[in-house]
Amino acid sequence: MRTIETTRLTLEPQTAAHADEMFVVLSDPAVYTYENAPPPSVEWLRARFARLESRRSGDGTELWLNWVVRVSSSQLIGYVQATVLPTRRALIAYEFASSHWGLGLAREAADAVIGELSQHYQVTDLSAVAKGANLRSLRLLERLGFAFESQGAHADPRLEPGEVRACRKLGQGN
Repeated sequence: MRTIETTRLTLEPQTAAHADEMFVVLSDPAVYTYENAPPPSVEWLRARFARLESRRSGDGTELWLNWVVRVSSSQLIGYVQATVLPTRRALIAYEFASSHWGLGLAREAADAVIGELSQHYQVTDLSAVAKGANLRSLRLLERLGFAFESQGAHADPRLEPGEVRACRKLGQGN
């Protein structure tokens, strides 16, 4: 993994050393309106980040790529992560502090990771899952070029109630 620079952001490979700063970001209650819960403690988060530093699943078949996102003031504002499968497909996810919503920073960070996945990891297909009620996240996925799968009779049984899957094909220059 490498550090990724954009116009306004620096995306650093996540390490256990980021736990203290990220605990503050991930303690923002607005982030959990639709799902999950904040980490129970900074120690728990540090241990989790330390486990993820291997950058691989336990069986070694998946790459686990996690970047923390800094604004130019050097403040951490969130993360973007990708699980890269051996099929050249990746699953992406992100979380950002609510104080930085609506500024285009999540899109800028996710775009940078998508470019990295395409250019350096040969990813050709992306997927993301979001709660259908989370309109902010759905709009971000649309702006990133994702299309939503239908919720019809062939809905993915791995999705929780209310979740939707978005997909995007990558080509040259993404």
